[in-house]
Amino acid sequence: MNRSGAITDVAGIEVGHATDREHGSGCTVVLCRDAAVGGVDVRGSAPGTRETDLLRPTNHVSEVHAVVLGGGSAFGLDSASGAVRFLAERDFGYRAGPVIVPIVPAAILFDIGIAKHGVHPQADDGYAASLNATDGGVEEGSIGAGTGATVAKTQGLDRAIKGGIGTAAVDLGDGITVGAIMAVNAVGGVYDPETGDLVAGPRNQRGGMDDPMEALLSGDCAATPPPFGSNTTIGVVATNATLTKEEANKLASIAHDGLALAVRPAHTMRDGDTIFAMATGAEPGKADMLRLGAAAVVCVARAIVRGVLCATGLDGIPSIHELAATR
Repeated sequence: MNRSGAITDVAGIEVGHATDREHGSGCTVVLCRDAAVGGVDVRGSAPGTRETDLLRPTNHVSEVHAVVLGGGSAFGLDSASGAVRFLAERDFGYRAGPVIVPIVPAAILFDIGIAKHGVHPQADDGYAASLNATDGGVEEGSIGAGTGATVAKTQGLDRAIKGGIGTAAVDLGDGITVGAIMAVNAVGGVYDPETGDLVAGPRNQRGGMDDPMEALLSGDCAATPPPFGSNTTIGVVATNATLTKEEANKLASIAHDGLALAVRPAHTMRDGDTIFAMATGAEPGKADMLRLGAAAVVCVARAIVRGVLCATGLDGIPSIHELAATR
């Protein structure tokens, strides 16, 4: 297999984007046409999701055929309908008697602060992203669900840094691969846990960045912080290991440790942080959950950092590279 360092290194996983840069929003579809065992963990207090109840271990259906990540707040959940239509037309889905029902959970982020009001990802965008899906390299940055994403908003949107979508993968060397894709729209700042460096913090008047955690602890936060629900980091962690539904949910839960390492603060009252898990089962046998969990944490953290490093500025919000160029 041609490995690209992306979630598509997991055999059977495809990723496609639909991007409306003019209006500052978009969506991303993570396909697994032949089904994956699904799980989810919602940690943020302002989530926008679809089909998450179905993924609970106590509920009947265990397979998913795609996960949609979208901008547009609750309006963007409509984009999942396009992925359902795409899969149904090709006869992929859960067989309920004579009917094929594609199972497509979704989560959205709130990019309306930067996106143009009244224009949100719709079903046709989810369909287009599905058409664009590939098992090769994945475009990163201000594209798809990351188009209108911003980070480091503890001191207000006017001091934010452009966010985006990023991906990463780890080959565990025993036939098992773990990958992640994350759309980063956090109220918190972004740190590289492998170096300890601040990657993106609120911009200051000196042309640099402040440490958001230090600012919060000292009380130096915005007089008008971002509204509740106006943020959120969402994503998918995937593996070719064979997992039960309970294990897939546990993997999604462990993956949030990578989010908390890279985004600080994370899981706030103003974020809807949500991570899905997809296990294709291409590699049979009992999975080592200890190693899978460690790989998921690394992949999620790296994907978040890449989402910010690959971003480009939009609507007056500079990327980290554009900010550095002005110093």
